[in-house]
Amino acid sequence: MTIHWCGTGLSAIPGLRRLLENGHAVTVWNRTTAKAQDAVGDLTQDVRVFSIADLTDALQAGDIVVSMLPGDLHVPLAQLAISKQAHFVSSSYISPEMRALDAQAKSAGLCLVNEIGLDPGIDHLMAHALVDAYKTSPACDADNDLSFISYCGGIPKTPNPFRYKFSWSPLGVLKALRSPSRSLRNFETLDVARPWDAISTYTAPLPSPESFEVYPNRDSLPFVTQYEFAPDWKVRDFVRGTLRLNGWAEAWKDVFAEVETLDGAAGDARLKAMSDQFWTENAYDTDEADRVVLCVALKAEKENVEQWHKSYVLDAWGDARGTAMARLVSVPVSLAIEAVLAQKLKPGVQAATADLELITAWMGEISQLAQHVAVIDHLS
Repeated sequence: MTIHWCGTGLSAIPGLRRLLENGHAVTVWNRTTAKAQDAVGDLTQDVRVFSIADLTDALQAGDIVVSMLPGDLHVPLAQLAISKQAHFVSSSYISPEMRALDAQAKSAGLCLVNEIGLDPGIDHLMAHALVDAYKTSPACDADNDLSFISYCGGIPKTPNPFRYKFSWSPLGVLKALRSPSRSLRNFETLDVARPWDAISTYTAPLPSPESFEVYPNRDSLPFVTQYEFAPDWKVRDFVRGTLRLNGWAEAWKDVFAEVETLDGAAGDARLKAMSDQFWTENAYDTDEADRVVLCVALKAEKENVEQWHKSYVLDAWGDARGTAMARLVSVPVSLAIEAVLAQKLKPGVQAATADLELITAWMGEISQLAQHVAVIDHLS
């Protein structure tokens, strides 16, 4: 079984190197072979120029296609994998088009694994672990009111005036500012047109508690089911969101004001120009440390008295091993690939596993990627 790893961008290398160092058969595909050879040439010479046609010729039944390429290529590569009786793995969110491949994948006995990077990915593992811990605790009671939060952000370890730095093209961040979100707040659906309309403060339970600006991201509501909340649970708050340094909203207020006015082709062109400017002014310098903070928490209350409250907290930053973001995105991808190879995952389109045995094993490895990972019992 050959792993066809497609894409050697900044967020791909640690997981790819881990697979090669573990002795797996990997063919590395990239648009430019020189870049891939610089990244992994000391471990393999099986590096090829990426094209759908060449990948189609090389792909064999039982192989695994890994897409670390732009999102618009995930579904075509998953479709190709199915046609060749191969599996598929990506770190990205499951799109409706990817979800539509579920029946085909199950019929063919193939795994199409997605949402197994950092966010989405590690956050899912933490959420599943917390929900299971609550379900099996004496405090679990359908009369409790539940609050769930999951906040993740890549931020500069040394804050800059812009309160943010870019590891890759800022265009994705700018486009996300135009996206609406949906979450639950005080038992009601909270629909927000733009992130800056719902910025609040969150204090992360780090060894030295630290406050951040946070806001809801995308549509949180489908994850109530994905995280296996019981149908009779009373969910007061449920939000998956983005975490930023304090002062981010003020530093970006002019950006927000302009993004609000952009529309159509002219708007897209202006976003591209803004992206180019931000990349010039606020990209990470060579060897500059980035930072990732991830907090996932579940709280149960009855008549406003806490009955159960636990949090996962992760704090990681760039070091001699490379950037925190690259480690935390790509190594979980490599763990999912090994689970597919070991036949530990069921066929079909799926996100990060809810299997507690795998979660325990994977979190053990993930804890080595961060400088701080902890599970906090707030009532102990």
